Amino acid sequence: MKRLWLLFSQTCTVLLAAYFVVATLKPQWIGHGSGARGSISLFETPAPAAGEIPPGSLRAAAQKASSAVVSINTSKAAVKNPNANDPWFRFFYGDQGDEPQGGLGSGVIVSPEGYILTNNHVIEEADEIQVFFNDGRKAPAKVIGTDPDSDLAVLKVEMDKLPTIVLGNSDSLQVGDQVLAIGNPFGVGQTVTSGIVSALGRNQLGINTFENFIQTDAAINPGNSGGALVDTNGNLLGINTAIYSRSGGSMGIGFAIPVATAKQVLEDIVKDGKVTRGWIGVEPNDLSAELAETFDVKTKEGVIITGVLQNGPAAQAGIRPGDVIVSIAGKPVPDVTQLLSLVSSLKPGTEASFVVQRKDETLKLKLIPGVRPKPKAQKR
Repeated sequence: MKRLWLLFSQTCTVLLAAYFVVATLKPQWIGHGSGARGSISLFETPAPAAGEIPPGSLRAAAQKASSAVVSINTSKAAVKNPNANDPWFRFFYGDQGDEPQGGLGSGVIVSPEGYILTNNHVIEEADEIQVFFNDGRKAPAKVIGTDPDSDLAVLKVEMDKLPTIVLGNSDSLQVGDQVLAIGNPFGVGQTVTSGIVSALGRNQLGINTFENFIQTDAAINPGNSGGALVDTNGNLLGINTAIYSRSGGSMGIGFAIPVATAKQVLEDIVKDGKVTRGWIGVEPNDLSAELAETFDVKTKEGVIITGVLQNGPAAQAGIRPGDVIVSIAGKPVPDVTQLLSLVSSLKPGTEASFVVQRKDETLKLKLIPGVRPKPKAQKR
């Protein structure tokens, strides 16, 4: 009996030792029950079907518009210092490099003929412009025309099979609408960001002469200038132009030129090589209580004229300092920004109707606008 007990105990010891060895070195050899070490229950979603878009995704809009957004690289020959060959100049300031200056921006292909919309400040004073397409191709671009007043420019490339963007309707935009910004920020490559329309009709920012910006919180950074602001269907709503920033990066306040403005500039430049705007030769000011009292103005609506150019279109039509322009071509004039917009849209040489308030008298005048003088170049 003692011998059997000894044999049993030795057998149990060997089996127990073998179990610990196997459990340590090869745990998977031990059963796969629900309590086995190393097993876990996971819940996984099934793989989406080919082409299926997840709910809430903006993938379709990004894919539709991205192929028509390009990167623009510019170069400008370095301006050589006239004293560069002076030994004393080189002693104090060193050798001045002659490397060309480069710039980065974005653009949008708006027609299969190769026309590209971008910002004027992206290509301003550039000696060479290279366009890089989303499919890896690149080509030199020619400047067809520029419009510094709206900060827009039109380029053209000679290439076939170009993807083009679909123009949307910026006039139907509302605050809160979802938008995407597509461009080449900091030269890292094409980038898509999303946000909403934060405000409409932003002006008096000191960016352009004619301002009617779409404000968005979609991230826009240096290099995004000239890129596309699109809706959730991938249609073009605006040309990204500027940001408000204290650091140089995005702070959630970006501005885009509405596509309605960009389309008009594009058509004028392609047709005539320039944008022709109306001009009447006045110095306008928003109607304040002080100005109304100074000029004895009775109305509280309109834009007061504080100066009139001698022999200009307005002077020839009978407009005087102190007059208040109430409407142009049947459209109300609430402020100076709207006055500039309405006057610029007039066709030079074609008579337009003006309603003017002079003290307590309402006048209806016929005015023939002239051509707006070309603005002086300003360095940004």
